[in-house]
Amino acid sequence: MLARFTPTWMIDATYDIAPKELKQLGIRVVLTDLDNTLIAWNNPYGTEELREWMTALARENIRLVVVSNNSHQRIKKAVASLQLPYISRALKPLSLGIRRALKQYQVEASEAVMVGDQLLTDVAAANGSGVKSILVRPILPSDAWTTKFNRFAEKFVMRAIRHQHPELNFRKDLMNERD
Repeated sequence: MLARFTPTWMIDATYDIAPKELKQLGIRVVLTDLDNTLIAWNNPYGTEELREWMTALARENIRLVVVSNNSHQRIKKAVASLQLPYISRALKPLSLGIRRALKQYQVEASEAVMVGDQLLTDVAAANGSGVKSILVRPILPSDAWTTKFNRFAEKFVMRAIRHQHPELNFRKDLMNERD
């Protein structure tokens, strides 16, 4: 049961994920959650750091696609200034949204990675679809009200995962084992 919620990697922040390392791993598409992963849940404009990361991904010919449980209107408004493609109503933790993205962007599961800040939705959906997953720390310590229950439950799941996988810790990059 824990395997469904166990991330492939745990990285401190989305912007710490090096596009060159993704390229070396054969990744062609980065699927990412929106709120508290790509942008702060209460700030739809993003940051300069996000724009630099997006540029670095583009230099490596890696597409960035938002896969979110939010409505079409919410995501459209949030990513308008970023001009990012997206899959709305992804129904995470089900793998439907991720499978739609894989089909739409014509990539195999091995060529994609899902980045998210929640075990019970983002990581579960990635693992259910055979896509590698990167759990990141939330951008903000606060959440929208709809996420608070998941955060509470995740504490228990994370404790069990760390017991089973003591080597799994938040770190700065994908390739090195350092924290």
